[in-house]
Amino acid sequence: MSLTYDDTNILNYLSNKISKTIKAEDFSKLSPEERLKRIEKYLKEIVDEKKIIISQKEIYRLAGEINEDSFGFGPVSFLINDEKITEIMINNFNQVYIEENDVIKKTDITFRDNNHIRNMVDKILSPLGLRLDESSPMVDARLKNGSRINVVLSPVTVNDVVVTIRKFKKNIMDVNSLEKAGTINKKIADFIEICVKSRLNIIVSGATSTGKTTFLNVISNFIPLDERIVTIEETLELNLNLPHIIKLESRPPNLEGKGEITIRELVRNSLRMRPDRIIVGEIRGAEAVDVLQAMNTGHSGSMTTVHSNSPRDLISRLETMILMSKLNLTPATARRMIESSIDLIIHLGKLKNGRRMLLKISELINKDESIGSNTILEVKDIFRYQDGNNEAKSTIGGNAGAVYTGYVPTFMDRIKSGGFNYNFGDENLG
Repeated sequence: MSLTYDDTNILNYLSNKISKTIKAEDFSKLSPEERLKRIEKYLKEIVDEKKIIISQKEIYRLAGEINEDSFGFGPVSFLINDEKITEIMINNFNQVYIEENDVIKKTDITFRDNNHIRNMVDKILSPLGLRLDESSPMVDARLKNGSRINVVLSPVTVNDVVVTIRKFKKNIMDVNSLEKAGTINKKIADFIEICVKSRLNIIVSGATSTGKTTFLNVISNFIPLDERIVTIEETLELNLNLPHIIKLESRPPNLEGKGEITIRELVRNSLRMRPDRIIVGEIRGAEAVDVLQAMNTGHSGSMTTVHSNSPRDLISRLETMILMSKLNLTPATARRMIESSIDLIIHLGKLKNGRRMLLKISELINKDESIGSNTILEVKDIFRYQDGNNEAKSTIGGNAGAVYTGYVPTFMDRIKSGGFNYNFGDENLG
């Protein structure tokens, strides 16, 4: 008796049958078009052999699904190719969310079941030499196209499997793009450019998905072309348009738990590579002490990002990271290290409408000039976000956004000695 395409498990049967056939062939040498034709040919042979009643249209559609399942990202493959989509979040087989134009929304895309998601993940991770199972339930990796994938399994999550894919941006934004998006304006962009060229140590802070890495990438391109730059990241995301760059990437342990290369080890090694500046994608732990020491010992003009909810929160987070370094440092020593290493904090955030915005540009100073145990760090805002309907001492660009607070940063003499001038608005402070 002939089977119909609508019969239970026919779809899974055909997919599994084709998958076994594909493994016997070197499909990697075929073009996507040739691969699709080969799968379609095998499908027809199986359908004829098993006398499955299915239309040519369904065979073609199924061939496409099998192709994407085996060599792509399954049902979310077309999302990967959509440049407007920046994040793909798979919470369950029937819960797929995307971030598009800074807004998160649910799609109508579904997988067959959670095993379908697991199979997709396994095919993605296997060529990378990574394993995902109950003994290793969390994986973070960079894909060939530069995108970053994070996968979490039960019991770490109450869901069976959760996949988050942060898309790689082929066209990295430049400062003009940030101005058009309303994140910053020309006046503030000019100030940041002068600070970068004056070799100030800069930390870009902000909460999740506020555009820290993108912003770091943009301002890094203010660096003079004759400098040697070493970038250090967990997964390569920075795309600096500079001629002399060395890119370093950390490495997770292998299946035997060996071979791990941490950010901290890369920072230490980078100091032996004669960099003019070091750019660290993000500091999250004990490597903070090495990054700050590098900033304070001949590598001025270095930059990094830190996850924090405010510039003030940044201080406590950095202090905690430094104390994690197992160097027996005191909180007072940690604060002095922070104060002597960081010149400028650029804090980013999101407005209620999802728009990314520069909220503050701040200087970090030691309020208590003594070197005792009561070292007090103070954040002094140079620019601060303010609603356009409110009055401000000096608006930047005349629209809603950051305004000059009237505070003159202590490093202005350093900027002037470097041959730069900057007019804050009411007076020329350069």
